[in-house]
Amino acid sequence: MATVFDLDGLRQKIRTLEVETRQENFWKNAEHAQKILTQLEHLKKNSESLGQLETEIDNFVEVEEISRNDKKIEKELASQLESAERKITELEFQLLFQSEYDSRSAILSVHSGTGGVDAQDWAQMLLRMYLRFAEKKDWKSKILSETRGQEAGIKSSTVEIKGAYVYGHLKAEAGIHRLVRLSPFNANNLRQTSFALVEVLPEIETVSEIKIEPNDLRVDTFRSGGAGGQSVNKTSSAVRLTHIPTGLVAASQSERSQAQNKEQAMKILQAKLLMREIEEREQEKQTLKGQHASVQWGSQIRSYVLHPYKLVKDHRTKVESKNPEEILNGNLEPFIEAYLKKLCAVKK
Repeated sequence: MATVFDLDGLRQKIRTLEVETRQENFWKNAEHAQKILTQLEHLKKNSESLGQLETEIDNFVEVEEISRNDKKIEKELASQLESAERKITELEFQLLFQSEYDSRSAILSVHSGTGGVDAQDWAQMLLRMYLRFAEKKDWKSKILSETRGQEAGIKSSTVEIKGAYVYGHLKAEAGIHRLVRLSPFNANNLRQTSFALVEVLPEIETVSEIKIEPNDLRVDTFRSGGAGGQSVNKTSSAVRLTHIPTGLVAASQSERSQAQNKEQAMKILQAKLLMREIEEREQEKQTLKGQHASVQWGSQIRSYVLHPYKLVKDHRTKVESKNPEEILNGNLEPFIEAYLKKLCAVKK
């Protein structure tokens, strides 16, 4: 088991990060320092869990050898074995986070697609699903920008979600999500199919990761909409940045000052450019291997059917659930785990 989970390697990584925290200039960049401490806490938790699991299994084997045919002890051992198996499953899940950016926080955006008001309502349902999932994981969420529909729902929304391995989890959700239901916005209550696009970006940790030339940037300011108080809505504090060479756009309206919103929008834009770079590298690898690279943003990844039957199906992994309400309430673990396992299998 130690070979599978590499406890020695985990402890070495902890020691390396602890050395970094003791450096004289460690707190010079407070944001980076906080990320290192969060990662260190996560690794220590895994190390402690793995150490405890090793001890439990050693004790189990020892007791099992000296207490055979004792029914009372056999029953107790069976319970301990079940507990150990659950812990092994949890630790195995941690091994699925193998990519360079998996440990980072993330920026998640939801955009309504074809389907009119129903699609805007569907986008809001998805946003709620991810906010509930983040809440269950004890992650911190903050809406950075949002454009609401005139009648209902949202046209788009961008959320910053902070925590350990947020991007590693949520990257499984990037793509087009399809909803089939009886429309609550149609007088005849007809069946309606709606689409929404989910984008997930790893958070940029340092400015040097992605550099943007000032001449390549167009800056537009506008009045913030939605919640935020009168001072937010009365001034042109919201900022929209356009990267001219690529046409990529990022906006922020959550902060009260224009400077803060510009800084936040810049982080989003840098994350988009980083994702573009990652995708280009991945496509180049697939081309060299002679494999066809899938179109991540253009493929329908999951369908949510509420009528005439109830079913949520992931088209990449074939994982299904007959309880859409549970999934839409933020219980996404089975879909995320299946996707990560498939991703690891493909990389091997």
